[in-house]
Amino acid sequence: MGRTILLVISLLFLLIGCNSDPLPDGQYVDLDLQWAEIDTVNAQLPAGIKVFHTASTDLNLRAWYVRVEESRDDVESRVVVSTDADRRETISEFATRLSAPVLINGGYFRMDLNPARHVGILKVNDSLIQPATPSVLRSDERFYLHRGAIGFDEQDRVGIGWVSSQGDSVTIWERPIPNRPDIPGSALDSVFGAFWGFRDVLGGGPVLIKNGRINIASDEEVFFGTSIPDTHPRTAAGITEDGDLILLLVDGRQLISRGVNLTELASILYDLDCVDALNLDGGGSSALVVNGVLLNRPAGTTTQRQVMSAIAVFAN
Repeated sequence: MGRTILLVISLLFLLIGCNSDPLPDGQYVDLDLQWAEIDTVNAQLPAGIKVFHTASTDLNLRAWYVRVEESRDDVESRVVVSTDADRRETISEFATRLSAPVLINGGYFRMDLNPARHVGILKVNDSLIQPATPSVLRSDERFYLHRGAIGFDEQDRVGIGWVSSQGDSVTIWERPIPNRPDIPGSALDSVFGAFWGFRDVLGGGPVLIKNGRINIASDEEVFFGTSIPDTHPRTAAGITEDGDLILLLVDGRQLISRGVNLTELASILYDLDCVDALNLDGGGSSALVVNGVLLNRPAGTTTQRQVMSAIAVFAN
């Protein structure tokens, strides 16, 4: 009997170990990117904010990331929204208006509408501008969903997870609804959800890393049947174990930088020590402005797309 019990316990440990593998098959690729600080830029930035760059001719990739020490009292990250009549501004226009040293584009939005409308939750300064997307149609079948979002609270803490909203209240979920192509998932029990009282919340998706494990939730968040998983210029955000914010931009659609798919994007963020990470709007929207200077080439050009939302890093 004692040997049987030991065998069962051993099997349980093996199963737990397999399920907690941070690098599940097919969701990690070692790009071996070599990052370097941009000294000329960092010399002009406040303490607690640093910019890094990589360029790989072998991989045909250029990328930048900003590391923000959110624990510092003199650094604060916020979600910001356009105040123009059409609800759209370039990232450079955001930076000029807000006098923020770092600005990066934010969530998805409808460019065909005037004024623009956010796709996914948008909450700024405790005001809910757009609720979370409750469901989508795919091939005339309705899929209910909780999509990924990033939140910032009054204590400068950052959170990433799957959210829903009802009225002005936002709920964070431990896991997404288990949707699959052509197979809608069942709604989750409320025990897996909790009130999320973050001051600013920005929807995107899919979640790429959760609790230190790569977890590309593109099917669960119903991004199948879209171009989101393909290779594109990318914007993403991540959180390190010590609470630092990582803002990542990968250039794409140009000869010197092809862009990345979601697996490559998640792998980059994992290698940057992110324990949680989220994909944001990409493509021609991807733009990173530091100290008023556009660092990347949006979709291979110098022309910035006007966007509705952004993440701004302020410093006193």
